[in-house]
Amino acid sequence: MTRLDLTLRDPAATERLGHFIAGWLKAGDVVALDGPLGAGKSVLARAIIRHLCPQEDDIPSPTFTLVQTYETAGGPPLMHFDLYRLDSPEDALELGIEDAFIDAVCLIEWAQRLGPYLPRTALNVAIDPGPDHADTRTVSLVGGAGWQPLLTGIDAHMKDVG
Repeated sequence: MTRLDLTLRDPAATERLGHFIAGWLKAGDVVALDGPLGAGKSVLARAIIRHLCPQEDDIPSPTFTLVQTYETAGGPPLMHFDLYRLDSPEDALELGIEDAFIDAVCLIEWAQRLGPYLPRTALNVAIDPGPDHADTRTVSLVGGAGWQPLLTGIDAHMKDVG
């Protein structure tokens, strides 16, 4: 597993990170977003969705619907899951999440709630408020060998804009 730690100065930097990640995503990729309420998971997810689905004007949080599906511009569908309200990992299976892991790009907020069902191949993104608790965020990205080119690219790209 490879790990990359970043400090993002503001929501715009979080959005730039999302756009950069989006450029690498393909069917079967899972981006697992974790962090406390208000950390910026939805900001990052919306940036990825806006990049892959520029035709989308309204990108609601799937907090109550649990999943939103988007058609990308010529690519696989994108499924945005919010598992905050799940009582058990098995509840996610009823959402068709296992099929999505194969056929779609998956963004999963509160991914730790999947427990053993979270694919080992996921890119794990932990977002935490910075020490000043203002707009600064610390982000840790952890992924296997398949994510190495992305993490190397983020490291080079975000040094100047983070």
